[in-house]
Amino acid sequence: MNDALPPLITALLEPARYPHAVERVELVETHGAWVLLAGEFAYKIKKPVRFPFMDFSTLALRRQACETELRVNRRFQQADRPATQLYRAVLPILGTPEQPHWGGAGQGDEAKAIEFAVKMCRFDEACRLDHLCKRGALTSEHMIGLARRMAVFQARAAVASPSDPLGHPTGTMRWPRDNFHTLRTALTAPADAARVHELSQWAEQRFNAIEPLLARRRQKERVREGHGDLHLGNLVLIQDEHGTEVLPFDAIEFNDDLRWIDVANDMAFAWMDLLNHGCHGMANVLLSAWLDDTGDVSAPTVWTFFASYRAGVRAKVAAIRMQQLRDAGDTQQAEASLAEVRRYLALAHDIAHPPKPRLVIAHGLSGSGKTWASSHWLAAEASGRAVRLRSDVERKRLHGLSALAVSGSGLNAGLYSAQSHGDTYGSLLARARRLLCEDWTVLVDAAFLRAGERQAFAALADEQRVPFHILACEAPVDVLRQRITERQARGNDASEATVAVLEQQMGWLEPLSDAERAQVWPTPG
Repeated sequence: MNDALPPLITALLEPARYPHAVERVELVETHGAWVLLAGEFAYKIKKPVRFPFMDFSTLALRRQACETELRVNRRFQQADRPATQLYRAVLPILGTPEQPHWGGAGQGDEAKAIEFAVKMCRFDEACRLDHLCKRGALTSEHMIGLARRMAVFQARAAVASPSDPLGHPTGTMRWPRDNFHTLRTALTAPADAARVHELSQWAEQRFNAIEPLLARRRQKERVREGHGDLHLGNLVLIQDEHGTEVLPFDAIEFNDDLRWIDVANDMAFAWMDLLNHGCHGMANVLLSAWLDDTGDVSAPTVWTFFASYRAGVRAKVAAIRMQQLRDAGDTQQAEASLAEVRRYLALAHDIAHPPKPRLVIAHGLSGSGKTWASSHWLAAEASGRAVRLRSDVERKRLHGLSALAVSGSGLNAGLYSAQSHGDTYGSLLARARRLLCEDWTVLVDAAFLRAGERQAFAALADEQRVPFHILACEAPVDVLRQRITERQARGNDASEATVAVLEQQMGWLEPLSDAERAQVWPTPG
């Protein structure tokens, strides 16, 4: 394969070319870059390619892309955690392609450069989330951490101004259409062409349905400078003395339109890729945790459109790689890329046509384990289309508070007044109805102590003609008191229930009827 490489890349495969200890140099090649893995560092050099979405055709453009890559990826780093500081510098390459040597960043070598490279610290490839998925090592804690990290990042990210065309709904369909154009050209088999046509028609129809909402979301500052390429291969688990953290890297540098996007568009990529890797429960956890942390209640309405589009992005990338391999005469690898294209197109179809949803409610006193049980249910749910709504989070959202904020409300006062209680259950019911209408399975984590509260949700399931189940949680009173006390001491949960609240709840509790007992999860069928 090296015979087909440019002289510069061939020369840089020699370990002696580097100013630090290198035993051997490994090459990773993508459709837009060569990545040289040399010792403790990686050097990313842009290919002189030009696509409708990417232009690296001149040295000036490649240098600009390198500098942008440094800036946009450093946004995810933390000053107090060196392990997160992957992006080090943009380095000029001097000399000739056959005899290159490295220049220094900011030392006046840029004018003499024949090429530029982004210098990065290497990390353990086994810690990339796609590899963790394949090993079955990805956990709910990883997903919750990623959701929280991205929610904080997005809250601080630059917002698209009203006058800026970036992220405008009128341009949103440009990229799905570009995907379909590339796929139509690359795929000539009738079955492939039919699948692309079907997905194209669905995308147009879905976009027409959500375009007004996309415009409202932009007005509400949901379009920001994001990552743009947040699939699992661009997420790595970093471990240091501070703990573990999922770190995004390789954000899009080559096209502002692909980076300034709806925040749901960014997150839907990771969600889609979890489905692609068979981690459906983790997809549920990621989406539910991100919704809790952001309060973005309209995101599920646009999610399917974005996720199907993201599957199309990966299909297009695989199609471009397939064509490059065919041009290079590598028929076997080209066929592997074709299989990848078809897999992503099948996933895009499945996302666009979800299975029938269901409605599940939790039931139990404070401390009975509802959140624990619902978390396990969510992580085990097999469709990847489940959203959990938590009364503790919803109550605070309705009052403008974050999930972990302390309200300071007393017993039967403030957020815990009778009025607030009714408003919270009413909002949960309305959100559940909307999600079910959009084919999302819904799990509602609330106490549901009164029969009337449970009956309202059972009636909703009947109205929507979906299965209804109850996740019933029970524990001895002494255990409930202990759990509540310990939870308060930790201070890391949305619940603000106290032992005094528990005592009051026991007076309100209306046990499940025999008919309700028959609906306790799991039930036959």
